[in-house]
Amino acid sequence: MTGILWLVASTSAMAADDNLFYAPPAASDKETGISGNAELGYTSLSGNSNSETLLAKGSMTWYTGPWTRTLRAETKRVEDNDRVSAEEYLLGARQRLSLEGPHYLFNLARYDKERFSGYDYQATVIAGYGRHILSESPHHLSLETGPGFRRDALESGGDRNLLVGYGALDYVYDFSASATFEQELSVEATIDNIISRSYSAISVPLNDHLALKFSHEIKNNSNTPDEADVDTDTTTAASILYNF
Repeated sequence: MTGILWLVASTSAMAADDNLFYAPPAASDKETGISGNAELGYTSLSGNSNSETLLAKGSMTWYTGPWTRTLRAETKRVEDNDRVSAEEYLLGARQRLSLEGPHYLFNLARYDKERFSGYDYQATVIAGYGRHILSESPHHLSLETGPGFRRDALESGGDRNLLVGYGALDYVYDFSASATFEQELSVEATIDNIISRSYSAISVPLNDHLALKFSHEIKNNSNTPDEADVDTDTTTAASILYNF
């Protein structure tokens, strides 16, 4: 078997991870202008089996006084023996307003289109309150909660409009002068189902702009449409990130 590996080390049942439930760092006088990051990965395996995997992510963040605004785009595609087994496209936007002390307000919007999930697309908007519980190195912990609205367009036709109850946790541990561990958890509960997400990652910088990241993502839908292949998706990846 021969192969080419750029970023993604292994992928299983590509997750619909949006990474938009994180709590962006607090804005300050030193944080102005624009920052961002990008990932691009491709694998090609041939021999006993033929498969290709493409992963592309990008985000940009604007800091303006107490405001932090983020835009994100992501695509994933897996092809096994000329058959597409996973494909996803995601667009998201988020903004946060820092208040006095550890408090902040936020809102987010997300559009997620994933094949084989039973949905044609899912569109979500959420607004709420967040608080930094720990903000001194090596531990950083933020919690947030709020109401939202989601529109589920079903693959079989028709759609559902659902009220959402949202809660999330974002934790970062600086376990050395340069390496960090991240853990993000979120729950979106509706009368129809509960969607939970988990994202765990270890990052090690290579230089001022490049970092090596190992991550594991899990998404579970407690009540998937009948057309869905599975109710739990996972993605494990080793990535090179470019930060600017």
